[in-house]
Amino acid sequence: MIKALSINDMDNIIVAIEPITRGEVIKYKDKKNNIKEIEVLEDIIIYHKIAISDINQNEVVIKYGEHIGKAIVNIRKGTHVHIHNTVSETN
Repeated sequence: MIKALSINDMDNIIVAIEPITRGEVIKYKDKKNNIKEIEVLEDIIIYHKIAISDINQNEVVIKYGEHIGKAIVNIRKGTHVHIHNTVSETN
């Protein structure tokens, strides 16, 4: 079952389309409908973001092909991406 989506090939995050439990290996679809897998390292609530690659501090977070912010700490692949580890680029 698909539990997350990637909308743009440039994205370094996916969006959960249902709640995900820490330790789950989930399937997600990329823009070309390829099915990929990732182990999720934290509980994720629906519609929240998950890093699909390591994102280093000060690197850009990309969602839907757009820069939505920067990492304020190193973010590990499979972890929750939200306001606790990113800052909006408008700040």
